[in-house]
Amino acid sequence: MSIRELLFAVADIWMVAVGFTYGIKFIRNYKNYLLGIEWIIVATSGTNFLIYGMLKAGHDSPMYTAAAYLDAFSRSIGITLILVLGLMQVTHRYKPSAAVDIGAFALAGVAGLLLLGYQDTIGLPAAIFFIVANVLTTVFLAYFVKRLWQIGERGHAVWAAIATACGFLVAATYDFVKIPGDDAEHTIFYIFALSTWGLQMFAYYRAYRAFAEYNKRMAAPTVTGDTPVSA
Repeated sequence: MSIRELLFAVADIWMVAVGFTYGIKFIRNYKNYLLGIEWIIVATSGTNFLIYGMLKAGHDSPMYTAAAYLDAFSRSIGITLILVLGLMQVTHRYKPSAAVDIGAFALAGVAGLLLLGYQDTIGLPAAIFFIVANVLTTVFLAYFVKRLWQIGERGHAVWAAIATACGFLVAATYDFVKIPGDDAEHTIFYIFALSTWGLQMFAYYRAYRAFAEYNKRMAAPTVTGDTPVSA
């Protein structure tokens, strides 16, 4: 195994571990099924991608098709609309219904199918759609960072900002820039991309947790010396 392949494996394992760990935590601790399931989907995609890379399977492999589908799923609706709706549960105390949860994932599923193999079919319009979706999501994430800063969670705000900036750079590079010296499988790009996606899931979960704790403190009744305390 070359150094490049080793770094790819480490980056992928990092993303998979973060996705499964914090996806489960989102569901167990906050009943946030939007972010929890999306994190798990990303981790599942990473697991498939790791096996595909280690086996050096070709583009005719079912694992390649699965990777392409899950990639389109998350880039179109998953780490865009679903991410925004999920984070709004702390920024706006938004409580989506089960119908909204199911509808969002159904929409992502359809989008994944329509955009599957877009490089060979739709081409540039699909690539532009992905970057526009990311830009709109980045605008909301900038607002999320601003709110974190305003409530005093400045460390989380900085890490969320770094993760968001790196995520935008990955999205802007994905279909438009080839890294000099990279191979046909874009291994160097994916080392950076997988590391970034893991960082995003890690930073956003921790920021979400801090925001949720802040909301809990603000909702708690204030007890003063003049306030009677029941037995």
